Amino acid sequence: QVQLVESGGGLAQAGGSLRLSCAASGSIQSFGVMAWYRQAPGKQREFVASISGGGITNYPDSVKGRFTISRDNAKNTVHLQMNSLKPEDTAVYYCSAWVGTPTYRYSGQGTQVIVSS
Repeated sequence: QVQLVESGGGLAQAGGSLRLSCAASGSIQSFGVMAWYRQAPGKQREFVASISGGGITNYPDSVKGRFTISRDNAKNTVHLQMNSLKPEDTAVYYCSAWVGTPTYRYSGQGTQVIVSS
């Protein structure tokens, strides 16, 4: 069983930055893709960023150039650096990991991000 714990959320002003962290209970070196998703009130969960085991990253246009996902295998942690924050970035942010064969998806409990204008 893999546990993922997100941290680093909070309140930020528009234009500011936050750094989210996702700590895994196991060695992420053996994990596949790890990703961040977010869900704003009344909206569906949406993809924010992903990073493969080989370090290939992917972002939607809404965050490209502002958000950066990184993977620290030594600390079993994935980070999401969020810069130039906008009020529309307000959401609960969730970390996910795809692990094993067959592959299972695990997700954390989320961390709240609020961006004020």
